[in-house]
Amino acid sequence: MLIQISLFLLTGILAGTITGLIPGIHINLVGIIIVSLSVSYLSPISPIYLIVFIVSMAITHTFIDFIPSILLGCPDTDTELSVLPGHKLLKKGLGYEAIILTCYGSLAAIFILILISFPSVLIVSKTYDSIRNLIPYFLILVSLTLILMEKKRLSALFVFLLTGLLGWSVLNLHSINQPLLPLLTGLFGGSMLILSIKNKIKIPKQKITKPKAKLKIPLLGAIIAAPICSFLPGLGSGQAAVIGNTIARTDKKGFLVLLGATNTLVMGFSFISLYTISKTRTGAAVAIHQIIGNLEVNILILILFV
Repeated sequence: MLIQISLFLLTGILAGTITGLIPGIHINLVGIIIVSLSVSYLSPISPIYLIVFIVSMAITHTFIDFIPSILLGCPDTDTELSVLPGHKLLKKGLGYEAIILTCYGSLAAIFILILISFPSVLIVSKTYDSIRNLIPYFLILVSLTLILMEKKRLSALFVFLLTGLLGWSVLNLHSINQPLLPLLTGLFGGSMLILSIKNKIKIPKQKITKPKAKLKIPLLGAIIAAPICSFLPGLGSGQAAVIGNTIARTDKKGFLVLLGATNTLVMGFSFISLYTISKTRTGAAVAIHQIIGNLEVNILILILFV
């Protein structure tokens, strides 16, 4: 059994590397394919092995997906440097450093997740029922806060309402078996692809340097923000990074560490959320839930140590 687990673990790492490097191919798409095939072609394979594959793919993706977002999503050189921190470093020839900083955050998040996972299980399992009715108000408060933090608040409100309408429309299309498939295959990666085609990217020669950044403050922001966004519906790693940065007040290098940490923590906590409250907060958690149903503690332990 150990050999089979190792084989699916390595295959998942390979799949996560591919989904992370190629914009538009997301782990959610692969998860949908695995779920669809699990009742036919993949039915002879134990669900445990499929879960190992999905988890290793998902965690690997959180490490790798910053590479195209930093190297391919950079605006043209005429654009003012008021862009994302990764692009700022890229234009200074420090793109490799930006990628390494996100990996620092993701790697630290793995150890943090192992340390605080079981205390989190106890806390969430005892408090969730008492705060369940307050979740809509929390979401409204977080949404308003994120909108008010934007410079163009009316534009942010318009995008917020437009995406909400899109989600409501898609989820109510009962005539389509997989309503999320067009979103995950098209719209999810479409923005980055369009920007990459539109912008005339002139990347300066990159230097290989040893990153220097303070880790404690960004990781503290990630530890506070990621669990909250993991257990609340509709929030993800992007919102966790914004909230975490509001708490930690990091510089651009610290923000990259925080971004990597929240990305991995949100994914990891989504599995804890599936175990404690039987709620799916990420596509990977949805795929696992559809394959095996609610998690048992031995499966959660396996997931955490994969």
